[in-house]
Amino acid sequence: MGPNQGFGGTLWMIFHFALFASGSGENDRNFKMCGTWHHGNGPLTLDHGLKRGCSNITISANESSLSIHGQITAQCQNYSVIELGLSPEVRERPFCMYWEPLLDHLWVEVNGKIHTLCWPSGLQGNCCTDLSQGSNKGTAEYGILNATQHGDIISPLTHPAYEFFGEMINCKSKFCDEASKGSGDKVNMIEETVMRSKVLGNVVLPCALSTVVEMEEGFQGYNITLPAPQGVPPQTIPSVHLPSCLKPLEKKKVKVVCTFFKNSTLFQVRTNGWNSKADDNVIRILEDVVGITVENEIITNLAEPIRIGFHHSVLPKSHSRKCVSWDTKKDPAEVTWKTEGCETIQKGAEDTECRCNHLTYFAILVQLVPRPVRHLEALTVITSIGCATSMLSCVVIMIFLNKQRRAMNPSTAVHRGLAMALFLLSFLFFLTGIVANVGGNKACWVFGAALHYALLSSFSWMSIEGLHTFWLVYVVFSPSPSPYVWHLVGFGLPAVPVIVLLAIGKVYGVKEVVSSDDVDNSYLMCWMDVSPGSVGLLAHYIINLTFLAVVVLSGLIMLFLVQRKIQNRGEWRRNKVAFISIWGLSCLFGTSWGLEFLDFGQLSEFILFLFCILNSLQGFFLILRFYILDRMRKQTGSSLDVSSSTASSTRKHMLQE
Repeated sequence: MGPNQGFGGTLWMIFHFALFASGSGENDRNFKMCGTWHHGNGPLTLDHGLKRGCSNITISANESSLSIHGQITAQCQNYSVIELGLSPEVRERPFCMYWEPLLDHLWVEVNGKIHTLCWPSGLQGNCCTDLSQGSNKGTAEYGILNATQHGDIISPLTHPAYEFFGEMINCKSKFCDEASKGSGDKVNMIEETVMRSKVLGNVVLPCALSTVVEMEEGFQGYNITLPAPQGVPPQTIPSVHLPSCLKPLEKKKVKVVCTFFKNSTLFQVRTNGWNSKADDNVIRILEDVVGITVENEIITNLAEPIRIGFHHSVLPKSHSRKCVSWDTKKDPAEVTWKTEGCETIQKGAEDTECRCNHLTYFAILVQLVPRPVRHLEALTVITSIGCATSMLSCVVIMIFLNKQRRAMNPSTAVHRGLAMALFLLSFLFFLTGIVANVGGNKACWVFGAALHYALLSSFSWMSIEGLHTFWLVYVVFSPSPSPYVWHLVGFGLPAVPVIVLLAIGKVYGVKEVVSSDDVDNSYLMCWMDVSPGSVGLLAHYIINLTFLAVVVLSGLIMLFLVQRKIQNRGEWRRNKVAFISIWGLSCLFGTSWGLEFLDFGQLSEFILFLFCILNSLQGFFLILRFYILDRMRKQTGSSLDVSSSTASSTRKHMLQE
């Protein structure tokens, strides 16, 4: 599984001993005793006699024989003498004895050659382990010198024998306890151990249930029903389909292990490509995790995918589910989930199928969609008050502009168009929650489209304000386009994408805004369906964000150009005029909407509050600017008519109006 497979037995041994040989002496589940055998110059043998049970084991050596005798195995009972065939010239040979009680596996390595005394016979329930050293025998001419246990020196002297005593424990339970305390690389050891157990069929552990299948020549695929824990209905257990392309062509036989983990706490959750800022209520792994590995192989880019069927409880509509796999290319000590390489097939409210082109651990990642909003109630109150204030302000602005002496000149027409668009946007947004709760999807199909149109129309008029200002400042000898042209662009252009989306259908409807304080009590509004993979989400990125980017960028550009043009005038040197002019033009050109692109990182909550305050009160800021400039006009007695026919008047008062 992952990168660990390709390294073969050597890397596995390193991980295995790192897991179970972290200390020496008592409480070591796996035993390793090494030393140097000092012998004579005659023929050498390995003598062993092993019995079932749990008492003691003696490792001894003399002039011609290295002996292993004792009662520590669960299934193995073996007596034999092995001719080592070593040359007599060398009088000292390094050796090590290894004991894996969980697999009932015992082997001895003498002078670099391995001799297996007990082969693995499945995973043992009760086994003899926690081998503790007894008293050393006296020194002798021939025997074991420089003896160590798990790398710790027992004695540098030559002793004829060492004795170790064992205790009977529940080996499977302790194995799972050790794995649960570790990180991702230790979880991986469960499947590696099952693979080495030499068992076909089902293997049961307290923390995992495995099925071992041998793929032979002519393998046509296989459906696996994983074993169910006691008391768990079999229909709730994941199912696995192994495709025919899973078997490597160059091998006649190869084993595959499918492991079912009912408790996902063995896997520390990190995500790649998902919102990792969220807490456990926002993003989590469902309990079931399935691991699949092929013996000594790294499997990627399968022509036909692995299919894993998960059965789970019914998920709320506000939750999104996605198939994920453990990204083993990253630090193996951490479990990092990724979505790449897996396809999610939702087969109902309680069933999800994952189709993946590689082997590793697989699970279902659940995330609230959209991301829950903190302080939603406060933001709703602020927005409602701001929209109500802006509606009233826009009405006053339109009355004020209609009373101007030049009510139909281009500048006044542009201001009035923006005020009308902002009024419509504030009015519809103020009512969107009421309509969603009362009318449901049917009413929101029309109301959401109207709200979308009002938003795009406001963006259009903000861009028109910037372009019109630039025209008056830089193109003073050419008349501004007719108000009818501006109205066609400001009110006509936004209708085109909205009509297209209405024709497509299933774009507008009820949208849930989830509160992080109460995820089960969402705020409903009429808007676009922006769920992952929907047409509404694609339209949001292509239409809404494009309009917004045009508004913000053009507004900043026009603001810079206008400021550079008039910064040397006398009025600019008065701080009050400069401040009010820049602030007012910023409101007109819609640059405050650029805060939408800053909603990330540590300032996310502050930006969200600032965004709601500035944009919901945009109508109020406009009337405030008109009022202040009107007071300044009366105090100075100067004309503030921005559409004066003379170039000098336009350039002098453009910034103020």
